[in-house]
Order: sequence, then structure tokens, then C-alpha cells
Amino acid sequence: MPDTVFRVDQSKSMREQEVPGHNRWHPDIPPAASVRPGDVFRIECKDWTDGQVRNDDSANDIRDMVLDHNHMLSGPIEIEGAEPGDLLVVDYLDLGPTHGGAPGIGSQAGQGWGYTGIFAKSNGGGFLTDHFPDPGKAIWDFEGKYATSRHLPGVRIASNVHAGLAGCAPSAELLAEWNRREQALIDTDPDRVPPLALPPLPEHALLGTMASGDVERAAREAARTVPPREHGGNVDIKNLSIGSRVLYPVYVPGAKFSIGDLHFAQGDGEISFCGAVEMGGYADVHVDLIKDGVAKYKATMPIFQPGRHEPRYDDFVSFIGISVDEAGDQHYMNATIAYRRACLQAIDYLTQFGYTGEQAYLILCAAPVEGRVSGIVDIPNACCSLYVPTGIFDVDIRPGHDGPARVDRGQCATAS
Repeated sequence: MPDTVFRVDQSKSMREQEVPGHNRWHPDIPPAASVRPGDVFRIECKDWTDGQVRNDDSANDIRDMVLDHNHMLSGPIEIEGAEPGDLLVVDYLDLGPTHGGAPGIGSQAGQGWGYTGIFAKSNGGGFLTDHFPDPGKAIWDFEGKYATSRHLPGVRIASNVHAGLAGCAPSAELLAEWNRREQALIDTDPDRVPPLALPPLPEHALLGTMASGDVERAAREAARTVPPREHGGNVDIKNLSIGSRVLYPVYVPGAKFSIGDLHFAQGDGEISFCGAVEMGGYADVHVDLIKDGVAKYKATMPIFQPGRHEPRYDDFVSFIGISVDEAGDQHYMNATIAYRRACLQAIDYLTQFGYTGEQAYLILCAAPVEGRVSGIVDIPNACCSLYVPTGIFDVDIRPGHDGPARVDRGQCATAS
């Protein structure tokens, strides 16, 4: 097993760790560890909510979650010799959940189980928040490379474990650009719920081992971790799994690489916002540098090579959506609306087999569904498609002459 350069005690908050991580992006957060190009090492991670979710049958923890506390990232890790303009090469050699501890009812995520959540529209929302505005939750038990949930009976999904969030620290100039453009977007509709973007927020900010005298200033500037950006960040790409290689642009000396938001499994889009099988765990990585790689490859965003260690399903029921919204209004080449309509069609379809809409929503989040932009040229309708693997279900969900086999599937965890 490789040396662990960032350790996590899953029973404690990230704030209580011997060396704390961070939940904001800022160039001045000091490195928590240092490695060399060519090194192989392990990074341990908390789940993205830092243990706010419990293994129980209530979604009150989702309803009451303090989102400004998230995501909790492990790092930064300094890579010796890294300079702005380089590409940091990260090979994901192995990723997995933390085992041990007490993975029973009431325990915290990171102790051998995971969860998927639907967030209330007033607290984060999600891709389909207008259709599913209330909180819900499914707990997943890990069985080797598979997961099952008492809240989604009849479903068994294969793991495509990956990190939802990773990247290098931004430069001061890039950080200022993020804040400028995101605030400009917020200003177009400042009262929107959910908001259009999340500006810097000193409250609940954790900036690693930064000196206390610098924290107040940096917390007013530090970027939230919610979106993907030029450095990578919260891309939530399920194909960044075991065996993948990712090339991250470097913006500051030492690169300052951080990682977190580990997922046991996920579908394309992570559509409910907490739409993966979230977990605490570890990442074993190998790092290297391509000097001046940003200029050599015109790499203004990360570049990646997918790994080969991911589930392979060969039979699907697929759904199509076009850029006509639920009210019947036409939109021009809007792939977001098209993908939403494909997801809604899939949810309606799965309810015919006994699942509630919320359960079907959670299945599309956690299972390795495939989302594709299938047509982006035929005006006025973009066309997106959603592929649902039939092999995850205990009944045949393919359409046939006899109609769907409806089975009582109970319901997911809900809030009181």
C-alpha cells in the first residue's frame, strides 16, 4: 500500500483533523503535504458533507444540511517543481470506500456505506427541483463492487468509483476572474431560488492550516467549491475512475492539488445535485509533470483519458428528450432542456414498475446511466438521450406486449 500523505479520521469533522483540509479554493492555502513527480501516494477523504448525513430512514439530515460547510477537500498537496503553465499528470491507480468503524444504523458516511440525496428547492435544489422540491434520501450498502439500497428495492448497481472533485489551486488572477463573472451572473437575478451561483462566503469557510491572521481576508475572496471551472473542480465525471489519467493545468508554484467528493457510483449528470453514491474513502494516485504543457497542448481546461475499470452493461432502455419544455414552449437548441425531458420521461417510465417518482429520480442519479448529446445541429431542437441499463433491476424493464410488471417498492427516506 502506498504511503498516506493526507490522513482522515472518519469519526471526526475535517475541522478536527490533525491536519485539516479545506472547503474553499484560494491560492494562499498552505500545502498539507509535499510530493515529487513520479511519487505514488494515498489521500484519504471525508464524504462531501463532512459527516452530516446519517444511516437512517429519515431525510431530515438532507433537509437541515448546512451546505455552506461543503465540500470538504483533502490537501492541498504540493508537487515539487510544478510551475504555472505546467500540466499536472494524475493517474488514479485505485479508489475505494473507507471500511472499518461502525457501519450500522445511525453511523456517519465514510464508515462503509454511502447515500444519495434529493435536496429541497430552498436548500440547493437540483436538476429536477421544480418537479421534486422536497428532500429525500437513499442509503446504499456496499457489497464488494456492488451496492444495494433498502430504500430502492430491486436495484443492484456496479461501482464506477471516482472522485467528483479535484484540481489545482487557482492563481490570484484566475480567482478574481471567477468571482467577477459569477457575481455578474448573480446580478441578473439576485433573488432567484436556487441562486444562479454562490459568491464567496466567509461563514463556515475552512482554509486548511492558513494562519489565523490571513483567514479573514482570504475567506472574503475564496471561491466556493460547487461548480466545475478551468482547473477542474467539481466536474462529477463518472469516467474519472480507476485507471484514468487526468491532466490538470497548474496556476501556482507547487500546483497545490486537492481532491474530495468521492463517489462509489454515479450516472451521467449527477442530476439531483447530491446524485452520486456519496462516500468517504481513499484515492491512490501517481503524479508527474509535463513542463509548459498548457502551451504545448492549448490546455485551457483539464484533459483526461478514461480508465478501463468501470461497469460494462450491454442492454439498455433509452429515452429521448428535445428542447421543448414541460409547458410546451419551444427553445432553440437547448441541450439542458432536452436532457431534462429525457430524464423526466425515464422517471415516468420507471414509476410503471412500482417505484415512486422520487425513487426513480434517485436511481437515475446513482446508477451508471449514460447521457448523450445526440443531436445538436437540427434547428430548432437539440436532442439528448438517456440510456438506463436493464441489468440493474430484478425485473425485466424492457417494453413488451404484456405491459410493465408493477411491484410495490415502498418509498425512499423522506423528511418529517
